[in-house]
Amino acid sequence: MGAELSKTSTMGETSDDPPTSAVLLDNCHFSQVVFNNVEKFYVPGGDVTCYYTLTQNITPRGKDWVGIFRVGWKTTREYYTFMWAPLPADARGGTTVQQQIQFKAYYLPKDDEYYQFCYVDQDAVVRGASVPFQFRAETEDDILVVTTQGEVEEIELQNKNLLKENEELKASCASLQKQTMDLQEQLSKAQELQSRFDSLRSNTEKLELELQSLKKENKCLKDLDDCREPQLLQLKEQIQSVTSDKECLETKLKAALGQIQSVTSDKECLETKLKAALGQIQSVTSDKECLETKLKTVLDQMDQLQSQVLNYEKEVENLSHMDRDKTEQLESLKEENRQLRVTQQQENLNLMKDLEEQKHLFQSLQAKKNEADEENRKLREENDDLLRQVLQAREVSSFSAASQAHAPIPASGGGSLLFGNPYCVAGANLEAGAASASIRKCPMCDDVFPEDIETSQYEAHVQSHLLDCPLCNETFEKSNKQVFEDHMFCHGLE
Repeated sequence: MGAELSKTSTMGETSDDPPTSAVLLDNCHFSQVVFNNVEKFYVPGGDVTCYYTLTQNITPRGKDWVGIFRVGWKTTREYYTFMWAPLPADARGGTTVQQQIQFKAYYLPKDDEYYQFCYVDQDAVVRGASVPFQFRAETEDDILVVTTQGEVEEIELQNKNLLKENEELKASCASLQKQTMDLQEQLSKAQELQSRFDSLRSNTEKLELELQSLKKENKCLKDLDDCREPQLLQLKEQIQSVTSDKECLETKLKAALGQIQSVTSDKECLETKLKAALGQIQSVTSDKECLETKLKTVLDQMDQLQSQVLNYEKEVENLSHMDRDKTEQLESLKEENRQLRVTQQQENLNLMKDLEEQKHLFQSLQAKKNEADEENRKLREENDDLLRQVLQAREVSSFSAASQAHAPIPASGGGSLLFGNPYCVAGANLEAGAASASIRKCPMCDDVFPEDIETSQYEAHVQSHLLDCPLCNETFEKSNKQVFEDHMFCHGLE
């Protein structure tokens, strides 16, 4: 685990998110930041203080952060929560600095999985990681674990096997590193052959140019006088010598090309082997770290078991004394339980009686509600009749209205209702007001209104003296507010 990441991104568009990356980790830098005083577990509901040391191999920057990761994470995007790492007073690097960060309890994990602190720089590179820990409360299992001698011997055997496997992995890692160095030496030799090939090619090109130049000179010499025949013979010999040298160089060039092809194929094979060896080294390194973590955990468990085995005999003696006390307490609790059952049965009988009384009361109130609903329906019908009479009275001529102004108003059938019909009186007064064409009088408070008042305003005034049920639209006078409240209580029992 641990790596320098080749691609950096952020989890959100805001600057409050830390720099993270989705690239898998391939190189280890965990030793540059060391976490100190990491507990095996932290109690939920409390703040957690993280202590760490910045070594001289890291230079802190403004966007560095410390995150809490669940064990088994693959990329830095998998953090659970984080805090920005404060810059030390001397941020030049090259010195060891002690730092600390406090994580608030509200942002910490609520499960009992294993987590670890990780220090991530602003390039999303992991520079340090802590040992695993948990968020859980302390229990008796953390204090006392009873283990037999056979289990202790089995754990010791597992510990020895893990140590042996660790040594084997270290030897395998050293062998792979040696193979890697050999492959790098072979690669350097191949590069040297490539440079020699380039040099031979350049020399061949120069010789070809010289040969062409000599051919041109030979052609010029043929045109000269026969007296220069000795020189011509000498030049022919030189040409033959150059030609033989050319043929020799061409032969060497072909051989060099063959060697280069062979070296190129060897180079590709070596690169393949090198990649495979690097993969094996990474796998071995990861296995080594995992085994070291397991070894440390096993050693801690061994220490705990040794201390717990020493305390086991004392605990057994204490438990034997406690057993007698518990037996006496159990007899006392049985007697109390019997008395509580008798009391509970009596309370249940009383509750059943109260429930029956409540049911009878509810049925009685329901019957009263049905009667009130029927009366309300009759009131609505009478109200509609009165409104129609008012409209008809307004259409009568002023003369006929004046002649009828002193006529007695017939009594409505509202007298038989439970609360009376306020619209009966209001309708009669409205009719008389329309007939006299002079004044309007409120049937509730006897207020007088001028002739030119709008009907909507007059009706709004009359309505202000009334209360409407929001559930069944039944109307009540405000003076009978207790009746209205009883009616609403009946709705509440439904």
